[in-house]
Amino acid sequence: MAPMSIDPADIARKPDRARTGSGILLALCLAGPVWAQGGWVPAPEREQALVRMVRQDCGSCHGMQLTGGLGPALTPQALAETPRESIAATIYHGRPGTPMPPWKAMLSEPESDWIAQRLQTGFPPEAKRNQ
Repeated sequence: MAPMSIDPADIARKPDRARTGSGILLALCLAGPVWAQGGWVPAPEREQALVRMVRQDCGSCHGMQLTGGLGPALTPQALAETPRESIAATIYHGRPGTPMPPWKAMLSEPESDWIAQRLQTGFPPEAKRNQ
């Protein structure tokens, strides 16, 4: 699908257009996640929330450094032979019969894929929180 070209002057001339089609697309592009060359990218605030979730929630089973614990290690070396789609599906749907829960109530499929991709390339550290 080719990118849509939006002329801001056109939206200004037709204010009702801001509530439809290209106006909504423009608002989503400016405020939320985007598709970049490497795939879907969450908005900065959501990215921080995803990193915190993985480091804290996933880390409770996979180790705080993601080097393993109750669950296996989630390091690039440990995941090197696993297809990203498989990792994303495990995150999203869980693994029935194991302690691995589905995270689909808290994540979208693109977010699960983003997490899988980041796990395979080295998951970022959690941002320091201001006290």
